[in-house]
Amino acid sequence: MVEAILIDLFSLPANLQNNIQGLLHNTLEAIEKCSSIHAPCVYVICCQRQGSERKGEQEFLLLALRGFQSLKRRLEVVCAQNTAAALYTIKQRLDEKDLSIIKVILPTLRKDLMKVYIDHLFTAVYQFEFEDLEVVSDHENPQISEHKHEGQMLPSQDVALIQSEIQMYLESLPSLKGELTILRSSLIPDDIFLHGFTTRTGGISYIPTLSSCNLFSSSKRRDPQVVVKENLRRLANAAGFNPEAFHRVKVDHANAVCIMGKTEPDNYDGIVTNQKGVTLAAPGADCIPVLFADPVRRACGAAHSGWKGTLLGVSMATVNAMVSEYGCNVKDILVVLGPSVGPCCYNLPHETAKEFHRIDPKCVRLFDSANPYIDIRRATRILLERGGLLPENIQDDSITDQNQNITFCTACHPDKFYSHFRDGTNFGTQIGFISIKD
Repeated sequence: MVEAILIDLFSLPANLQNNIQGLLHNTLEAIEKCSSIHAPCVYVICCQRQGSERKGEQEFLLLALRGFQSLKRRLEVVCAQNTAAALYTIKQRLDEKDLSIIKVILPTLRKDLMKVYIDHLFTAVYQFEFEDLEVVSDHENPQISEHKHEGQMLPSQDVALIQSEIQMYLESLPSLKGELTILRSSLIPDDIFLHGFTTRTGGISYIPTLSSCNLFSSSKRRDPQVVVKENLRRLANAAGFNPEAFHRVKVDHANAVCIMGKTEPDNYDGIVTNQKGVTLAAPGADCIPVLFADPVRRACGAAHSGWKGTLLGVSMATVNAMVSEYGCNVKDILVVLGPSVGPCCYNLPHETAKEFHRIDPKCVRLFDSANPYIDIRRATRILLERGGLLPENIQDDSITDQNQNITFCTACHPDKFYSHFRDGTNFGTQIGFISIKD
C-alpha cells in the first residue's frame, strides 16, 4: 500500500505554466478517488520562482488544493530552487513519519532524471513506483497515465550535473548538534601520525538515531551514501586528511587484514599501511575501533573489533601484519582502543560469555546469569599483551588519568556516541582513523 505520493511539477514546459492549476487539480482528484480508505501523504514539488511570478504560481496552487478535504491534512507543497533541495526536504518529511513506500507521478521526460536523484538521495529502505503524468497540451486536460515508460540511461554528463547539484546542496546545509568533535590519544605522537576518534556531532544526518555525523551507509538504514560522504568531507576538513585517500575496513566480524598496496580481500576487519598521506579507518557503534601506530618503522593500522573479532584475535592479527609486512617490532607498536560498549552495558548469551571467561574470568561479570556482561576491551588488552605488546603501549579505559580517557562507553553516552545496542537497527556509526603525515 502506497504511503506517500510525490507529484513532480518542477520543470513543466513554459507553455504549460498557466495550466498548472488544472494539472494539479485533476491529479489530486484521481488520487482522492483511489484513496478513499487510506489517504497517503501527498507532496507537490515545484520550482521556487522570484517575485510576482512566484506569487502567481502559488495562488494557482492554492486554488487547486481547495476542496480536497480527505487530503488536506496530508498534503504539502514544497517549493525549492532545485530538485535536490526539494527531494531532500521531502525525504525529511518521510523520515519524520517513518514512511517508505512512495509513488512518484511525473512528466515522462522527467522520469530518468528523477531516478538518478532518488538513487543518490535514498537507500534500499525506500520503495518507489512511477506513474506518468501525461501533459498533452495547453488546452487539453492533463491526466495521469498508467503507461509505463521504459527509460533510457541518462548521458554521463547529465548524471554528473545531478551529482554536483546534490553535493552543492548538501555542502550548504548547517551542521547539527554542535561543532564537529575529534577525540585524540596522547599515546600516539602527533608529529608523525594524524589520528582521532569521531563523535556524533557536527554532521548533517538528521534522523535521531543517526544524527548528526554518521559515517556509514547501508541498504538497511535511511542515511544515503551522499550524506555520509558529506559528513566525511567535513571530518576531513576538520582533521586535515584527504577524503579521496581514505580507506575503511570492509567489516566481516572476523580477523582478515588488508595490506595497502596488495590485493584487497573481499572483506576484512583490519588494515595496515606504511604509505604517507593514506588515511585508514575502522567503524564502531559499540564494536571497538582500534588504532595501531609504530613511530619507529612509521607504519600504522586500524581494526574493527566486535565480540566475534575479539575472540578471533583481529587486533593481534593487525599487529602481526605490521610485523611481517613492515618489519615492526611488537614492543614499538602503540595501540589505542576507541569509544565502544563497556561491561556496564554489554551482555551476551552464557555460551558466548564462556569464550571470554576462558580468556580471563575478569572479562565477564555475573558469569552465572543467563546473559553475563562482557568486557571486550579487557579481552582485547589481554590478547595483545599475550602477543608481546607492552602494557604501557596500550591505551584503554584502564588509564590512570581519566582526563586522558577516550575509551568511553558508547551505550552510556547518547549525546556523544552512536550505539547499536542502545538505538536498534537504524543506528549511526563513528570511526577511528589514522594516517602517517607527509
